[in-house]
Amino acid sequence: MDKSAFVRVSPLILRNFLLVAYHFPPQSGSSGLLRSLKFCRNLLAHGWRATVLTTHPRAYERLETSQLSEIPAEVSVIRCFALDTRRHFSVAGRYPRFLALPDRWVSWCLGAIPAGYRAIRKQKIEVIFTTHPIATAILVGWALHRLTGKPWVVDFRDLMTEDDYPTDPMTHRAYRWIERRVIRHAARIIFTAPSAIDIYLDRYPELDRQRCLLIPNGYDEEDFRDLSQIAVSKPTPGTPLRILHSGLVYLSERDPRPLFRAFSRLKRERQLDASQLQIELRASGSEELYSKMISELDISDIVKLLPPLPYRASLGEAAEADALLLLQGASCSRQIPAKAYEYLRLRKPILALTNDDGDTAHLLRETGGATIVPLEDESAIVRTLPNFLRSLRQANHPLPEEAQVRRYSRSQQAADLARCLDEVARKERQR
Repeated sequence: MDKSAFVRVSPLILRNFLLVAYHFPPQSGSSGLLRSLKFCRNLLAHGWRATVLTTHPRAYERLETSQLSEIPAEVSVIRCFALDTRRHFSVAGRYPRFLALPDRWVSWCLGAIPAGYRAIRKQKIEVIFTTHPIATAILVGWALHRLTGKPWVVDFRDLMTEDDYPTDPMTHRAYRWIERRVIRHAARIIFTAPSAIDIYLDRYPELDRQRCLLIPNGYDEEDFRDLSQIAVSKPTPGTPLRILHSGLVYLSERDPRPLFRAFSRLKRERQLDASQLQIELRASGSEELYSKMISELDISDIVKLLPPLPYRASLGEAAEADALLLLQGASCSRQIPAKAYEYLRLRKPILALTNDDGDTAHLLRETGGATIVPLEDESAIVRTLPNFLRSLRQANHPLPEEAQVRRYSRSQQAADLARCLDEVARKERQR
């Protein structure tokens, strides 16, 4: 990465904030690290410099070092002691329950709280910024806020809890306890989907809407700079169409079984075969489970499970696909997958298997370029897929509208966050 690509601001006018984030390079496998990393980069242009409080890499299940070079030189990173309870303390697959509440990385508190306290005092931190979904990160931010009195901004992104999530009662109680601390003490609470704000306002009547801020996920134009704009044209006759899903496929939230069964039905009915279509699931996770499903349904010639790629390489692969696949179950209708914004920036046809009244469908209708079908509705997928494939063959499927997509640039989102930090810091000085 060419360091000259970063927008420079004189160190004399940079103000400091503490970013508490579990997901940060070299962690791999979560889009959450991009949100933290891009905020660090883009906020420099708005006068804010991050000190990142994160975990030692041993706490990560999978590492990818390619994005370490994207951390700006101005940003200091504090990597604290942390262990993964499941990997480091389990015996025969079992481990003490108290070592995994609120989550498996609770040991991070032991190193993060004293290290964060020292950084706040030494580096004249003005605001503490904590990003979910790892609950321990929220716990660390709350502790530092209470110890130092510094204003606290919490990036919930999605819902921290729902009535049936987390499913384990003890974990649910722990999450709700932390959530109530956020509602009581956070100066601002940030969400990525509009309906999530409404749910929290209903759940907590004492929460003022003015404390809630919508900053969606997005894309960084820099990541797409070297990707050639591949024109949408009719695929070569006799070659299969390539439809790609990039990223984790959670069985509980992005259950692929209705899609797999739809492929199987279409294959049995001789409406589909491997010469017409290749579905590629890149870095899906649970490969052993999905491989068994695919084999039992006799679609292993159509559906391919592929290993992870570095982030830039995965974008390049997506740019070359004929279409992109998005999976979002009804249980997650108040969330928008981060990859949706990268898909939109690539301006490829999107097959979005998501419920029609959720936030993801609303985004895709606003930008255009997607065929939307409920993920759980196998029959609807069977009815829709042949027409979708035909439109790809004929190169007449609508594409995302460029002007609408530009609204989701991460540089714009950094500007929104900078205004939030400015307001919170100013109010603190006026107290």
